[in-house]
Amino acid sequence: MSYMEWAESQLAEVELLTSMFPGQDELELTDQLALAELRSYVENSASGEKPPPSRPQFFIKQRLDSSVMNETEFILTCAYPSEYPSVLPDITVRCSALSRAQQTEIQTDLNKYLMKNCLGDLCVLAAVDWVKENVVHFIKKSLSTAPAPKLESASQPPREVFSRLWIYSHHIYNKSKRKNILEWSKELGLSGFSMPGKPGIVCVEGPQSACEEFWSRVKVLTWKKIMIRHREDITLNRQGDNSNTVESLDSLRKFTGFEEAMFDPHGNRGNHMDLGQLYQFLNEKGCCDVFQIYFGIEGR
Repeated sequence: MSYMEWAESQLAEVELLTSMFPGQDELELTDQLALAELRSYVENSASGEKPPPSRPQFFIKQRLDSSVMNETEFILTCAYPSEYPSVLPDITVRCSALSRAQQTEIQTDLNKYLMKNCLGDLCVLAAVDWVKENVVHFIKKSLSTAPAPKLESASQPPREVFSRLWIYSHHIYNKSKRKNILEWSKELGLSGFSMPGKPGIVCVEGPQSACEEFWSRVKVLTWKKIMIRHREDITLNRQGDNSNTVESLDSLRKFTGFEEAMFDPHGNRGNHMDLGQLYQFLNEKGCCDVFQIYFGIEGR
């Protein structure tokens, strides 16, 4: 298929979804300009031209049958790669009733289902139907395996843990993934940075629970290779410990806010960063030792 044929299929699916989910509480297009550019490309471009770089992205929100699970909804976040439907779209499932483990499991099973049954075809409606049919099973499984809450002494509140995750990916090119990384880090109150290109590097730091939630969302996206290469976990001191200091979570941060960092992109596709500049950046933040952990050599 050609880019034009792929674009025509994408536009047809968006228009179908818009007619099936007319309310903004059901379907929300997050980038109207990308949709307008896609429509203009389909209507006005020659078949040999490449499609616009911005890609349609949207949320589909569905409330579960109240007789099965009261006041529970799931959200599908979807973005189209240029070659969709010859490749699968980037689809992420979110449901507050699922535990982190079940969130990962349903995402994995959905990807397997789409790869087996829908590759080469428009598949967003199939994804919605599959989640509708299967999410209750995962919710019930999540509830049945939830650990009993631990009772904490009133005089000894639970200790807060600060985490810093150093994530390595074979590459980070996809604009939707790059946008998710930025938005999720902001949503979860995490600081750090992401370096797109090949390889791709992400560092997030903040409350341990927020870092774990960030990782649970990122790892279920479609990657050639992604892993936590290194992690740091620090239990905060508190009043009453054998210490003269009481640490705050923010005092342990090495980064201010979260940013996408570019270091003199080069190469045929402009997708390789200057690792010397990366080392200097890490050195300025007081974490240059992680350079050797990533690349097996000492930086300079």
